[in-house]
Amino acid sequence: MIAFADASALVKLYADEADAAPVRSADTLVVCALSRVEVASALWRKHRLDELDSDLTRLLVHDFEADWYGTDDEPARFVIVSVTSAILERAAQVTAVHALRSGDAVQLAAALAARAVEPACDSMLVFDEALRRAAAREGFGA
Repeated sequence: MIAFADASALVKLYADEADAAPVRSADTLVVCALSRVEVASALWRKHRLDELDSDLTRLLVHDFEADWYGTDDEPARFVIVSVTSAILERAAQVTAVHALRSGDAVQLAAALAARAVEPACDSMLVFDEALRRAAAREGFGA
């Protein structure tokens, strides 16, 4: 299965959160470049909320970066959709249709762009309720 995963889904891969199984089971994860910042931010936020200690947070961010960039031994884990001016324009357009925060609009626009290039990318793994509803209205499965 090829699935687009937003940052809320990617965090589940690293922070041992419930409902990670669908994210772990995807054969290919397509992600928006914005997730590079959002995932690191979410992990460090968990640290600031005392949900993760600093050593574990550093390890999880390191593991995420290894999956993002790849290592000498392993290729990158994700297919990354760049945030282009066309993606930003589409994000602005989807805000007229869906009640989304700006970052979520960028995620949805990236997912739509990915699906336009690869129609098999018809699932969107997301755990934010507003973005999940918008993705469903745009024809994405879970």
